[in-house]
Amino acid sequence: MPQKETRLLRVGVLGCGPIAQAAHFESCTKARNAELYALCDVADDLRERMAWTHQPRRSYADYDAMLADPELEAVIVATSDAFHVPASIKALQAGKHVLSEKPLGVTVEETEALQRAVAQSGKVLQVGHMKRFDAGLQAAKSFIDTEMGEMLAIKVWYCDSTHRYPMTDAVQPLMVTSAARRKPAVDPKADMRRYLMLAHGCHLVDTARYLAGDIVSVRARLSERFGARCWFVETEFANGTLGHLDLTVAVRMDWHEGFQIYGQHGSVLGKTWNPWYYKSSDVDVFHERDGTTRRVLGADGHFYRRQLEGFADVVLHGAPMTGADVNDGIASVRAMVAIARSAESGQSVRLADVDGGL
Repeated sequence: MPQKETRLLRVGVLGCGPIAQAAHFESCTKARNAELYALCDVADDLRERMAWTHQPRRSYADYDAMLADPELEAVIVATSDAFHVPASIKALQAGKHVLSEKPLGVTVEETEALQRAVAQSGKVLQVGHMKRFDAGLQAAKSFIDTEMGEMLAIKVWYCDSTHRYPMTDAVQPLMVTSAARRKPAVDPKADMRRYLMLAHGCHLVDTARYLAGDIVSVRARLSERFGARCWFVETEFANGTLGHLDLTVAVRMDWHEGFQIYGQHGSVLGKTWNPWYYKSSDVDVFHERDGTTRRVLGADGHFYRRQLEGFADVVLHGAPMTGADVNDGIASVRAMVAIARSAESGQSVRLADVDGGL
């Protein structure tokens, strides 16, 4: 792991559930420029166990009390989706920077309210679209921006697998749960279309936007058979690129995620691994100019740690934002709402015309 820098961003993690246990506690501990200063959860048994394991300087049962700590500089919002926006706004109003788990929110209107809160606070807010810190995707992005010329078309797919849980159970830490944990008013899995779009569709949409730019409109079809759901989405980008997005849960095969891009002076083909392998995407960049294919090898694949380091660099040193900002978060939510509306109506839907939630 990178050697710790002298100046560390003092981070508090809100929520001690699965994503904090699998990603954020370790990232704070390993990041070169951040520390796990505090953690917070209403469930006493869960909080105490996580505090004993990860040894933050402070442990809080009350979120307001953690935000009132003058030494705390930033908050990672690692809660259920329904709590992302209210928790982020509270942190901003308390003068703290925010790294919020994805999706940024569950409705267009609440994400726009958060956008206003960010502007009023003058603080940094980054959305946890950690795939932007995949070195393979970054190599693809660099080629697109500097050498490829115009983009003709892009295909992006995100297909969860029926076989992913034996693998993730083997490589992730044993998840600790608590009957006292705070739950949303409505079970997120009560509507599986909505749940899968928010949980997985946001990755698909953000990868497409990261590589090809703003999405203008979508036309989606949804097939639901034998317990699987498949969204095929025709996508129009602001730069004229044609796109095809594939969200399928779950495929009867290995984890299947990646992208293919056709450009003026070359093309890109990427295979992305399940994130819990901590393995950077295998990305082949085809350079038409000299007839060569190149691939990044041996890249750092701890995307969650790298996203925290990028966030901390923005806060501590004024570095450019390389992660997803609040505008990216809003655009992702708009795209998911548009896909849901289009799948229902069978018509093309412009992102600028949508409001509400999934």
